Amino acid sequence: MSMEIILAAVIVGGTGLLLGLFLGLAGKKFAVEIDEKEQQVREQLPGNNCGGCGFAGCDACAGAIVAEEAPVNACPVGGDEAAAKIAGILGKEAKKTKRMTAFVHCAGTCEKTKQNYDYCGVKDCEMLAFVPSGGPKACHGGCLSFGNCMNACAFGAIQVIDGVAVVDREKCRGCGQCALHCPKHLIEMISYEQKTAVVCSSREKGKAVMATCEAGCIGCKKCERTCPQSAIRVEESLANIDPEKCTGCGACIEACPRNIIHRI
Repeated sequence: MSMEIILAAVIVGGTGLLLGLFLGLAGKKFAVEIDEKEQQVREQLPGNNCGGCGFAGCDACAGAIVAEEAPVNACPVGGDEAAAKIAGILGKEAKKTKRMTAFVHCAGTCEKTKQNYDYCGVKDCEMLAFVPSGGPKACHGGCLSFGNCMNACAFGAIQVIDGVAVVDREKCRGCGQCALHCPKHLIEMISYEQKTAVVCSSREKGKAVMATCEAGCIGCKKCERTCPQSAIRVEESLANIDPEKCTGCGACIEACPRNIIHRI
């Protein structure tokens, strides 16, 4: 073996040794200290990184909880079980979590709403903002039916059935991602305990609604006049229910000539 090869091997080996020592020292000097409580809290979070808590992911949520920038029940997916465990770690009291679920304010199925034309483009709800009339459905406030909400749901709780998004309340974990991905803003996060809801979001006048959809609210105010609790108000031609006042008596459901107030 020539001296040149030996010298090259020594240089390469020495360089590797020095780099290893340097990286080892740098790792110790710049190491990020891990908060033990933060790590424990993170272990109680489900790990979906869905953003339902309002933070970038479960790591950020755990950090915010430990820093008291978020409550122990900040994670809607983990619910009361995760909140109780986190409260135990931090020595705090866990308040009962209000379970939320997604609700789609549209009943305009393929049979009930008219189509202006046959659409053969990209099957993406957000892309329909760039096509004539905002999509093929005659109702401009209805579900676009291409499932951006469904694709955003990590729990398989929402499906598009007969042209309208439908939520499985038992599977829904209340993260709100479906609502964020609906360009028509038809999906609302409501209390799981809410008794009735209006399955429409159109604010068109009654005549225009009747010309486009068999299931749209026409703003007739029969529900408003019938409700014994004054829980319904028609604003901008659309009925709205105050869940705090509603007792679920069903009077509005019986009075609605369009059958768009549903018991849930």
